[in-house]
Amino acid sequence: MKETTRLTSATYGRANSRRAVNTPVERGSTVLMESAEVLYNDDIKPTYGTDGLSTQTELCRLIADLEGASEAYILPSGLAALTLPIFAFLAAGDEILVANAAYRPVRRFLDTQLKRYGVTARYYDPALTAEAVLALATPATKMIYVESPGSLTFDIQDIPGIARLARERGILTLCDNTYGAGVLFKPLQHGVDLSMQALTKYVGGHSDVLIGSLSVSDPKLGKVIYDTIKAWGFFTSADESYLASRGIRSLHLRIKQSGDSALKIAKWLEGRPEVLRVVHPGLASHPGHDIFARDFTAANGLFMVLFKGNGEADSQAFLNRLKLFGLGFSWGGYESLATNCEPQIRTRTRIGDAPDPYREGSAVRFYVGLEDADDLIADIEQALSVFSA
Repeated sequence: MKETTRLTSATYGRANSRRAVNTPVERGSTVLMESAEVLYNDDIKPTYGTDGLSTQTELCRLIADLEGASEAYILPSGLAALTLPIFAFLAAGDEILVANAAYRPVRRFLDTQLKRYGVTARYYDPALTAEAVLALATPATKMIYVESPGSLTFDIQDIPGIARLARERGILTLCDNTYGAGVLFKPLQHGVDLSMQALTKYVGGHSDVLIGSLSVSDPKLGKVIYDTIKAWGFFTSADESYLASRGIRSLHLRIKQSGDSALKIAKWLEGRPEVLRVVHPGLASHPGHDIFARDFTAANGLFMVLFKGNGEADSQAFLNRLKLFGLGFSWGGYESLATNCEPQIRTRTRIGDAPDPYREGSAVRFYVGLEDADDLIADIEQALSVFSA
């Protein structure tokens, strides 16, 4: 069966009996055992609600299928799904190489909490070739964090190349696959060791859940992840798991609609005189588009625009004129969103003396939801007077 059928069908992998279409929300802390002899048998799961009951188990099954994984684990947020594997596999004296386009909250974790445990994070230019990235590795390098397209700047990395070279040297790779959502890109099939998603976004799809996932192909890595989740108490409730399972049923349809509309809007913006540059990996003009087209099946609904404005003041004025785009963080839901980007992209770690192309103009990130693309274009167009005044 095709992936969309497996993820959507209410009958696949479940008993053919009189029951609800959706997996029920099974809440519980205590799990009753059939005899005293099995109370302390760790081979029997679940023994307690933190192991996850049927609602969490069903979501893990769906995510593993989506990611092409042997095992998938869920955590209470996307950020938790990034920080936990770093804690799980690194120790004092180790080093992690991090793409300089990394998600800002994970940078905060690396620069504050992780350094307290004696682990060093070094940032590298995401435009480097796979060979150049691995040339930065030292004997202390135990993990490489990749994110492609990168947060806000949408830098494209050669993830298959990095994963292959890292594996040859015994270095783990951790990929933030929230952009690809398991639909547009499957890191594990390209040699990545650990693939995470913020299920909060496209999988949840309705902006009403906080949840993350971590998927692996190697069961040995899975055991380390499971043991660390248990040790740290990073457990996810049945209610959030239910919402994510519900969202995954329509994931393919929503991400296609969102991506198609965003590409239409991005192409329209490329022709506008108020625009310096449209930063969208699906456009042929985007740096690294050839690698993106090789590895990804399509683009999602997220992109950035550099307008011919005077920095943050003009981008804020533009945002305040929008009527259909909500002003808020996150993305992947049914509603379109916009934020200005200057506070994030202009405080990134500076690497070398190369000029930063994102320090000019006014930077606005758009997420395109499920509204009609022409209506969204009209909304943007009426707000563009800010840059032409």
